[in-house]
Amino acid sequence: MLKRFLTLLLILPLLTYCDKKEEPTPDPDDQKEEQKDEEKKDEEGKEGGEQEEPVDIYEKAGEAFNDGDELQATNPLVEKFLNEVNYPDKTYNDYTKVLDYYGGFNGKAYNENGEEDPDGIVLDWKNYTKKWPNGDKPMKYSIRWTQEELVEGSAMTLTMEDNDGWKGTLPINPGSCYVNFSNLVPNRQYTYSVTIDDGGKVLREGHFSTKASSTLHQVFFSSACRNGRDLGGWKTLDGKTVRYHKLYRGGRMQGETVSAAGKNEILFEGIGGQLDLRNSDRLQRPVMKDLEFLAPGIEQGATTMLVDDHEKTKQCFEFIVNCLRNNKPVYFHCSLGRDRTGTLDILLLGLLGVREGDISKAYEVTYWSTVGYSVSSSEKPDNPEPIFRNTRMQWAYNDVVPYFWDLAEEKGNGTFASGVEYYLLNVAQVSQQDINDFKNMMLTD
Repeated sequence: MLKRFLTLLLILPLLTYCDKKEEPTPDPDDQKEEQKDEEKKDEEGKEGGEQEEPVDIYEKAGEAFNDGDELQATNPLVEKFLNEVNYPDKTYNDYTKVLDYYGGFNGKAYNENGEEDPDGIVLDWKNYTKKWPNGDKPMKYSIRWTQEELVEGSAMTLTMEDNDGWKGTLPINPGSCYVNFSNLVPNRQYTYSVTIDDGGKVLREGHFSTKASSTLHQVFFSSACRNGRDLGGWKTLDGKTVRYHKLYRGGRMQGETVSAAGKNEILFEGIGGQLDLRNSDRLQRPVMKDLEFLAPGIEQGATTMLVDDHEKTKQCFEFIVNCLRNNKPVYFHCSLGRDRTGTLDILLLGLLGVREGDISKAYEVTYWSTVGYSVSSSEKPDNPEPIFRNTRMQWAYNDVVPYFWDLAEEKGNGTFASGVEYYLLNVAQVSQQDINDFKNMMLTD
C-alpha cells in the first residue's frame, strides 16, 4: 500500500506537466505586424468618423433658406412691441409700456421657454444676463455650398441688391462653404449671387423677399457694434416716409467693437460717414480710413447738448447734410447709443415730421440692447436698482421732447416738427437751405 502511494506521488507531477498546453513564444516580427494592423484600423476608424466626430462646416452659419423664400428681417421681440403699442403725443410723463415686453431688461427673469419665472427674479442686475434674451440683433441667414465646388485658394464675393436701388458686395474668404448676411430692410425684394473671384464662376444665385410687421431696419456689425438701427421706415404726419440706408444710429463703432468682418459688413451696408458724439473718449480717426469723420466732442446729451453745445450740434447737422449730398450714409453714435445719440435721433426724426408718439417708440428700442447699453449701475451706493432703462419717461427723452414742444407752441405752428425747425434756425443757426436739402434727401412719397 505504501509502495503504491509513493508511486502515485512520483507520477502526478509528470501528468500535470504533460496535460498543460505549451504556449508558443511570440515572434517579434509577428508582434510588429499586429501593431501595424491595429494602427491601420485606428486610422481607418478616424477617416471613417468612428473615432472622432465629423467637422460641421456650417456650425457658425446663419439660418439656411430656399430660393424664393420670404425671410423675417426684424427681430420679432422688438416687432411685437412696435406693433402693439401706440403712444399719443405729449404722454411721455404719464406712462410707458416697454417694460411689459419680453426680451429687454424689465427686472424680471424668464425660463428657457421665454415664460416669466416668478422664482427667478434677480435683484442683482449684473447677473441678470444669464436669463435675459434680447432682441438687439436682426435675423441672420446664410448662403451655402459644398467644398467640392470651391476653387482652391480663391476668394469669393457676395453681391446683393434690393428693389429700391440698394446694392452691396461682401468679400468671402477662400475655403469658406457659406456666407452669412443680416441687417435686411423689411418688405423688400432681394437678388443675390456668390461668385468665385478667380474665373468668375457662379456658386449660388437666387432671390428672396423680406417680411416684417413693422418697418424697423435693425443693424448689427460684428463682433459687438450694437444698439444700431436705421432711421428709415417711419411715417410722417404729411404722409411721407423716411428713406432707408441714409442715417443710422447706435452704440460705439471702434476697434474694440468692430472686427475685420464687421468692417466688411459696414461697407456692405453702404455707410460712408462716422459721427462720434463723445467727448473724453472720442475717436481721433474713423474706424475705417475711407469714412468721412467728425468728432466734435460733446460731454452729454439732452438740453445740455441742444443749448450749451448748440454750436457743436450745428456741426453735427451740417456734417450729416454734407455727407448725404455726397451719397455717403452716416452712422452716428456716442458710447452706448442712448443719451447723446438719442438726443440727435429725436431732433432728426422730429425735423422730418415723424409724430412725437412714434419717436418715443423709436427711442425705447434701446431697451432691447444688452446690459451696459440699455441699463447701467446706479451711481448711488444706497440704490442697487439699475438706471437708464431707456423709457420715454426718463433721461434724454424726458428733457429733449418738452423743450421742442415748448418751442413749437411758443414760436412754431404747434407741431413738434415746427419746434425742432425753429431750434435749428434760431438757436443752432443752421441755414434754411441745409434744412430743406436734408428733408428732400431723407423723405420719399
